[in-house]
Amino acid sequence: MHHSRLCAIVIDCHVDELAPVVDFWSRALGKPIASIDQDGDGKYAELQTAADEPIILLQKVDHASRVHLDIETDDLDAEVARLEQLGARRIAFVRGRWWVLEAPSGHRFCVVQRQREVFGPHLNHWD
Repeated sequence: MHHSRLCAIVIDCHVDELAPVVDFWSRALGKPIASIDQDGDGKYAELQTAADEPIILLQKVDHASRVHLDIETDDLDAEVARLEQLGARRIAFVRGRWWVLEAPSGHRFCVVQRQREVFGPHLNHWD
């Protein structure tokens, strides 16, 4: 048995500098900025959300701006296999840490390891 849940809404930003768009999305969504530069490389920022809300990340990207979802799990291989059985296909294994998948609709999304210390609420249980 493994578990998964919607973890994050990721706003992919095709911009030269992430900070101005972080400010925009913070004000637009009414969420304070939790981190303007999560990893110190200028590629990731996070808005503050409650424990029972999805994380809101902003990511500087080289492709067109879009929004994608992250699904977190306690068993990466089992969750990717489950999603493949539903029709998703693997696109890339990134940094040896997460999978980018593509849904039958063409939407890209990521499957990541558990992101928050508390792994609930809204947790799905899979056999």
